[in-house]
Amino acid sequence: MKQPYLLLTPGPLSTTPTVKEAMQIDYCTWDSDYRHVTETIRQQILALAQANPDVYTTVLMQGSGSYGVEATIGTAIPREGAVLMVAINGAYGRRISEIADYYGIHHVDVVFNEDEAVDPVQVEAALAEHPEVTHFATIHSETTTGILNPIEQLMPMMHARGIVTIIDAMSSMGGVPINVDELDCDYIISSANKCVQGVPGFAYIIAKQTTLAQTADNARSLCLDLYAQWRAMTKQPGKWRFTSPTHVVHAFAQALVELQAEGGVLPRYRRYSANQELLSHGMQALGFDLVIDPAVQGPIITSFKYPTHHFDFADFYQFIKERGFVIYPGKVSTIPSFRIGTIGDVDTTDIKRLLAIVSDYQQLNQ
Repeated sequence: MKQPYLLLTPGPLSTTPTVKEAMQIDYCTWDSDYRHVTETIRQQILALAQANPDVYTTVLMQGSGSYGVEATIGTAIPREGAVLMVAINGAYGRRISEIADYYGIHHVDVVFNEDEAVDPVQVEAALAEHPEVTHFATIHSETTTGILNPIEQLMPMMHARGIVTIIDAMSSMGGVPINVDELDCDYIISSANKCVQGVPGFAYIIAKQTTLAQTADNARSLCLDLYAQWRAMTKQPGKWRFTSPTHVVHAFAQALVELQAEGGVLPRYRRYSANQELLSHGMQALGFDLVIDPAVQGPIITSFKYPTHHFDFADFYQFIKERGFVIYPGKVSTIPSFRIGTIGDVDTTDIKRLLAIVSDYQQLNQ
């Protein structure tokens, strides 16, 4: 079946034909070959994140990326005597705060505007005001706008206070270089359908083993118990506690092969960055202003303001879709905008085609 359009979204994203092909066989979850695939994935994830396997482990969790975030929040934070600080500058930071509300976790939210990066100075001031904080969470690539938050500056101040750290790297892991050993974070979370270029179906959490080992009685959920999932995968390597998404796992294994064939994370980051820079300059030349400062812009997704008060996004979206691309509506609550992703099986040739289509639209609607 022919792909009707190319996804210019932050995940799910357009995958290669060979990743799709990897899902064409049915697999048994108990089979030794399948369990070997799972164990290999767990080790490969540590390698791509530059995480020492003697210090860190990978836990795979069924469901979308938000399942992985909820599993981590619900397991990492004790039921009593803990306070979570959340640095928020978009929808996905707010989601962590909402998870904390659902679980009755006491939390302190440090909130920034959606079009600005998390400011380490303000976070440090908030920490000084709240010495009771035991855990800290934030987003690396906040796909509300495309901002990359400065996690490298935030982690040292947490370490100095003995605070357990949780990073949502959903939209950056595999597409932006991350050195987990240097960050020395306790948890970092991503998903199969993001920059590794697999398909939706599971999240993965890189966790410091000594930290995770202390969380046995914390989980508020049976299925989202990160500690129990880790113990099961340790006791029986490659075995998930409950039915795993077998086809998705094999697609991800193929996607990891293709990431390695591309040269690893750095070359992929360069491809994504080239896509984003071409898109950004091209759209601005066509009259679409940026929502955020290019200094904090990541290569994953870019937000553009509506060019006029009368701009009809639904009409614009349909015009582009009929010509082979799908983009994203905006998520910034205060600025009429839309978003275009630059990750997945996409290169600058595709971006040039998109820009030509946008130019045609602009000419037809002058």
